[in-house]
Amino acid sequence: MNTFARRWEPDRRGRRAAATGALAAQRGRTSADEARGSYYGVPVIHRAHWHWLIILYFFLGGITGACYVIASIAHLVGPSEDRRLVRAGRYLSFVALVPSPALLILDLGRPGRFYKMLRVVKLRSPMSVGTWGLTVFGGFSALSALVQAAEDGILGRGLRARAVGRWPSKIIGIAGMPWGLFVAGYTGVLLGATAVPLWAKNALLLGPLFLASAFSTAASAIGLALSAAQGTEPATLERLERLERLTIGAELGLLAASRARLSATAAPVTTGTPGALLRYGTVGSGLLVPLGLHAVARLTSEKTGRRLGMLSSVLVLVGGFLLRYVTVVGGHASADDPRATFDYARQEQSGTPA
Repeated sequence: MNTFARRWEPDRRGRRAAATGALAAQRGRTSADEARGSYYGVPVIHRAHWHWLIILYFFLGGITGACYVIASIAHLVGPSEDRRLVRAGRYLSFVALVPSPALLILDLGRPGRFYKMLRVVKLRSPMSVGTWGLTVFGGFSALSALVQAAEDGILGRGLRARAVGRWPSKIIGIAGMPWGLFVAGYTGVLLGATAVPLWAKNALLLGPLFLASAFSTAASAIGLALSAAQGTEPATLERLERLERLTIGAELGLLAASRARLSATAAPVTTGTPGALLRYGTVGSGLLVPLGLHAVARLTSEKTGRRLGMLSSVLVLVGGFLLRYVTVVGGHASADDPRATFDYARQEQSGTPA
């Protein structure tokens, strides 16, 4: 007869009671308790490795897509005096597009990785869809720029150049517009598809925010190019400024909605240096000041108004770049905060709106 009882193993009823007690204790723990117990504050998730290369790609990607859409719409429904706008939009779209694949390849580290991403299509992978979207859009942007160069005589006056100039540029523009919209806004969707609390919690608004910023920066880039050139019709510049004002208003609204949605999770982009850059660089100098300059420009002479418009365009471009910089850098800080990760995970698990 075995007289040695295995006292270190509780019976089934004891195990059930212990599990119930542990669950109750777990439910009573806050995210701060979880953060303090998570390996002494070590981040729960890995931060994204993205730095200046991707920030610049986000900025140029927005400009290339939105410039193409603006130029295509102006070609379809705009008056004949907007031909300069169409030309500038097509060229700027292509110029902003050219560095984008190089920036992605440099960020990946090896060119072969980019090639391998094009071997398959993964609809559930934002990175795969984005790579293919950029590739397809690149074809349309290059075609439109080529047709424009042929029409401008840059390709010469030979038979081949005349044949290129007769390609259906309007049809090419219509087919390329959806891809331009995609490239302009998908980077925000890409950020929202990650587990970083700052991005994931604001996933529904990041895409529209980046899209609005893409159109404001693209309108500013085209307006800056046309203002620096001679012979641009004032009515064309006025239409661009009107678009710039509308998209700036949309940006301000989306930034305010994002701030309310994020609540305490917005700390990485509302405090410290990133917070100052967002407040004074993006919102102040990049959005509010340009609106004021547009209002003043309408009360001055045409020459002074054009100079104020150029200054406004420069400020919008700087503000758009800072928006992407602050968003990426703030995401790094958010990923390093275990408390933010636990807060977001609890909201997702409980079904509470993020």
